[in-house]
Amino acid sequence: MTTDAVIPEPGRRIESLDVLTADQAEAVLALLEAATAADGTQAVSEQGRLRLRGGKREGVRHLLLSTGGELVGYAQLEDVDPVEAPAAELVVHPSHRGRGHGRALGSALLAASGKRLRVWAHGGKSAARHLAQVLGLTLFRELRQMRRPLASPDHPTEVPDDLPEPILPGGVTVRTFVPGTDDAAWLAVNAAAFAHHPEQGALTQRDLDDRMNEPWFDPRGFFLAERDGEIVGFHWTKTHAAEQLGEVYVVGVRPDAQGLGLGKVLTAVGLRHLAAQGLPTAMLYVDADNTAAVRVYERLGFRTHEVDLMYRTES
Repeated sequence: MTTDAVIPEPGRRIESLDVLTADQAEAVLALLEAATAADGTQAVSEQGRLRLRGGKREGVRHLLLSTGGELVGYAQLEDVDPVEAPAAELVVHPSHRGRGHGRALGSALLAASGKRLRVWAHGGKSAARHLAQVLGLTLFRELRQMRRPLASPDHPTEVPDDLPEPILPGGVTVRTFVPGTDDAAWLAVNAAAFAHHPEQGALTQRDLDDRMNEPWFDPRGFFLAERDGEIVGFHWTKTHAAEQLGEVYVVGVRPDAQGLGLGKVLTAVGLRHLAAQGLPTAMLYVDADNTAAVRVYERLGFRTHEVDLMYRTES
């Protein structure tokens, strides 16, 4: 979420759509690229970027803000959670900030959501905090991005000494994901492991397909833990080639297999895989209030790099 101080802007137009054309999607992606280059962080999440293409998504709206026929702002509103308020992300092109576009998009989101709204501020920038205050939103969630070194320049493919050797619990084996074969079983375990999580636990086959169609997808970095022929845990890694980052994309353990130390073991399996690819740094995202997970990652050498903040209306 990025914006600046309010200055009236004549000719501003906000269009609300449930699906984007190919040209509109490309224009939004170009706007996001410009914002990322200026801010050093993505203004819209991976899930939000995937929703730009591929047709209509149930409960998802796209808000395009333009002046003089030029796209200068974008917001996405997702209303699929039966309990929580709709969630949104928004961004203004860096060269068009300071003109009230962020406030205009925020106000449009409030109107579209019936004044029940949650908004992400990726990177926790001061301008986003100011906009949240102007819109009457309060902070209620902090998502940390944590990082740790994976290798030294002199030994780029050697596994660091401080990464523990994975020791699997009795009766548990690890293999890699097979697309088209493991989809349904993995989705079921993911839903069970993240039943409490509003984004991850709601992934569908379409969401999985979207990710498997991305250039970064590599099943060799998607590890499944099995016991008695059933998936009981997983660690899906991701490589950000341009940034030379390896990501602990998602680690999950089926509820009836928790307490075995599988999460830590699977994290180590994935980190060793990423280190073997010659990636110098590993990253991950974790909710700040998930203190148990934060402690595990800190013991594995991770430290907070930046934070994403979510704000919401009081009602």
